[in-house]
Amino acid sequence: MQLSMWTYPWDVQDLGSETVERELRERAGLNMVSLATSYHAGRFLQPRSPRRKAYFPEDGTIYFRPTAARWADLTIQPKVADVIEEGGDVLAELMRRRDDDGLAISCWTVCLHNTRLGMLHPEAVTRNAFGDPNFYNLCPSNPDARAYVRTLVEDISWTYRPDQIELESPGFMGFAHEYHHEKDGVGLTPEDDFLLSLCFCPSCLARAAKAGVDGEPARKLVRQWIVETCEQAVPSRRFPDFPASGLDTFRPWPELHAYLMWRAEPVTSLVEEMRMAANPATKVVVIDLKDGWLGGCDLTALGKVCDGAILCAYDMQAGDVAKLVALGRSALGHDKFLGTGYRLFFPEMSGPETLTAKVAPALGGEVDGVNFYNYGLVPGARLDWIAAALRRL
Repeated sequence: MQLSMWTYPWDVQDLGSETVERELRERAGLNMVSLATSYHAGRFLQPRSPRRKAYFPEDGTIYFRPTAARWADLTIQPKVADVIEEGGDVLAELMRRRDDDGLAISCWTVCLHNTRLGMLHPEAVTRNAFGDPNFYNLCPSNPDARAYVRTLVEDISWTYRPDQIELESPGFMGFAHEYHHEKDGVGLTPEDDFLLSLCFCPSCLARAAKAGVDGEPARKLVRQWIVETCEQAVPSRRFPDFPASGLDTFRPWPELHAYLMWRAEPVTSLVEEMRMAANPATKVVVIDLKDGWLGGCDLTALGKVCDGAILCAYDMQAGDVAKLVALGRSALGHDKFLGTGYRLFFPEMSGPETLTAKVAPALGGEVDGVNFYNYGLVPGARLDWIAAALRRL
């Protein structure tokens, strides 16, 4: 079984590749490292680092050395993070160690979540029914955004030849994603957030039209509903069963429903293009959330165009994990990779017993891999929790 841990390049620089490899392999009992190769901004408490306890990574940068010729004609260009320019190519170092009987390497690649590039290329971001830009989300329908992430995967896989690439955020992101000092005095309901997350940018409307779907009536209806929400004194649920009721919620409005059903197409076709651009020897999988369909991720369709998926079991009890595994295997089929992902944050994980109970459903035969989040963000003692859970199971 593939057993990995999501890890940042700066953690490898701060602690040293030998230490990281030893701890993941010997202390936690893992056989792979999932290294961030493209990532977004944030503020991270770094309990493991001997150099810094708070870190603000650069927004929207890459953590590998790009091949200039592959990017020469692209509108959207990558920026190598300063920590790589100054501290060296961590991915190359880990690849050398892999080839010398080290850990297997998976490249954890954030795709369309990129505020830096969104600000530089506002024509390529998602836009709500009013035309307002979501700068943190490049649109999966936009040709330049598609070319950017396709080239990311192509460059990583052919230049470095990792065992696997994990695609994070290949689709439409939610409105309430956590940008920077977000303000909502209205009190948005889940359906309000979803409606504000729908993209009606020119690229989406044009791509939908080519598929025979007119997005303009859907845009007008969504715009009307958002206006009505903003005029209420206090929030009220328009669709109380949403999101449990899924896209069926919108069947009474056929034009909107058709547009919502179409949203999976740009995401699925983009993932397919990334799989086709990648080195055949590198496995390409999608990182998906429990309600990934909200962002246009159709797991069944994705399973047909890539090598599988890692389903995040965040904030779930053991019984919920078992259901997630069953649904994932049913959607992907038995010939595709199915992984689960666990966050080691307290109080979600309060001890080794909690982790053991939640990992157990993933080790029942249906799952091919398990990922843990995140090496540099949790105390070292939680690596022992992983080892304890794997030993008991």
